[in-house]
Amino acid sequence: MSGAIIQLIVLAGVALFLILKLRGVLGSREGFEKPAITEVRREGFAPRGNPDVIEGGPDRDITDHVPQDSDAARALSGMKLAEPSFNVSQFLQGARGAYEMILMAFDRGELDKIKPFLGPEVYDSFEQVVRARREKGITLESNFIGLRELALTDARYDRSTGEAEITVRFGGELTSVARDSTGQIVEGNPRESRRQRDIWTFERHIGSNDPNWRLVATGE
Repeated sequence: MSGAIIQLIVLAGVALFLILKLRGVLGSREGFEKPAITEVRREGFAPRGNPDVIEGGPDRDITDHVPQDSDAARALSGMKLAEPSFNVSQFLQGARGAYEMILMAFDRGELDKIKPFLGPEVYDSFEQVVRARREKGITLESNFIGLRELALTDARYDRSTGEAEITVRFGGELTSVARDSTGQIVEGNPRESRRQRDIWTFERHIGSNDPNWRLVATGE
């Protein structure tokens, strides 16, 4: 056998080896097959079909606080349409701070500090109570501990006037004592906390430049 034939046989053997090797690595495909698509997930993006991403679905900023089909939900939706920057959760955070600020200022008789946040009728009612305490020589010493409950219970919105009302139920915990003109405790215990429940209604003109909500009604 000549050297040229031997060389061809060796080359054919090498080629056959390479074909079998590639077949083992790549696999075989028969007919038309779509190329495989690798799903790439990046932080901040959700793949299509994720049930948590619903375009045009309920506004969780509203439905987290009131039933979806309630009058309150429709009122809050109207507020957000008229003023896109309005946010229910942020409103409640502001109401939380306002509750402590107004409650403590009322107990201390410092109504001037909270007058911009009170409607006229509520301010007059508070002023009468503070005046009566002063006439009797009674002073209050209060310490706000915190909130046990904060819930939006109702909302109303007049599209024609822009007037909006939101009612919130507060469950507060505080210590409070009343002292007479001699400094003697006539009510309360500084070492015992008590719970207080209030239902407050705040009012604001949606779309106005004044961002403050004013307390216009109080109840228990």
